[in-house]
Amino acid sequence: MSTADEHVANEGAMGPIAESGAPHRVGGFLYHRDGDRWEWSDTVARMHGYEPGTVTPTTTLLLSHKHPDDRAYVAQTLHAIRTSGGAFSSRHRIIDAKGVTRSVVVVGDRLLDDTGESIGSSGFYIDITDTLDRTVTETVDEVVADITASRGAIEQAKGMLMAIYSIPADRAFDILVWHSQQTNVKLREVAEGLLTRVATEFTVPTTVRTRFDHLLLHT
Repeated sequence: MSTADEHVANEGAMGPIAESGAPHRVGGFLYHRDGDRWEWSDTVARMHGYEPGTVTPTTTLLLSHKHPDDRAYVAQTLHAIRTSGGAFSSRHRIIDAKGVTRSVVVVGDRLLDDTGESIGSSGFYIDITDTLDRTVTETVDEVVADITASRGAIEQAKGMLMAIYSIPADRAFDILVWHSQQTNVKLREVAEGLLTRVATEFTVPTTVRTRFDHLLLHT
């Protein structure tokens, strides 16, 4: 099994934190240019209304699940992923195999081989549909030691994700937990690493900063 395949396959065996919370709302995907192939984690398959292993995802299948009002926009995003790669994010609606409409955020970046050549894309889906599921509380209980020791960093990281992706706090926490499980890095270290990289590598465009200044002064 390749590293890319393991990225998706490992989600199903990530342990109690993932099982109790994040996988129900955050799941991974892979796209391989070679053969125009897609892979879904078990969670992403279920987001689309399928039991894991019962369907082979294709570009045509992906588009068939997009809400009619969002399909043209998503088609352009998929075309960019399949041809040029690069980082991307998309917020849109899908209609699962049972006819249920879900709101999702999809985030991805280039998938590189050992030589640094782009061979596809990898990323994750976030199900931001309002539900009555509050099992993320169990996740909080399980990692309470980490949260207590480094609450400030985690809250700051959550705030960044909430602002960038326009998602609520529990979904932002799910992303941090999911990434912690995928990378086998403690939640605290994931949050602190994100803060460090944002501080050193992320520059807010002047137009965005000016707009924020305006909002702040008129709040």
